[in-house]
Amino acid sequence: MTAATLRADADRAAHAAEIIKALGHPLRLRIVAVLCETDEHVTGLADQLGAKQSIVSQQLRILRMQGLVDVVRENGHATYRLAEPRLRQLVQCIEGCSIH
Repeated sequence: MTAATLRADADRAAHAAEIIKALGHPLRLRIVAVLCETDEHVTGLADQLGAKQSIVSQQLRILRMQGLVDVVRENGHATYRLAEPRLRQLVQCIEGCSIH
């Protein structure tokens, strides 16, 4: 997708805006940043981010609803991972922008 595509296609622009909104919360952005490096369970995310497990779960639900994160259940454990691998590039871009 190019800037011209977004400029010409209102539906694609709306979808892109929804992705940006989903990442627009600091904790959700931090969750995605962790998941860019490794798959993780809720407790691990909560520990790494210094947040309550219930709040991390709420934020993961929003990310899952947007199709950015998915969950794999195995042996009674839920592990979260990126569903959209291009988020790694987006997070790198955001990190680069925040340096200036």
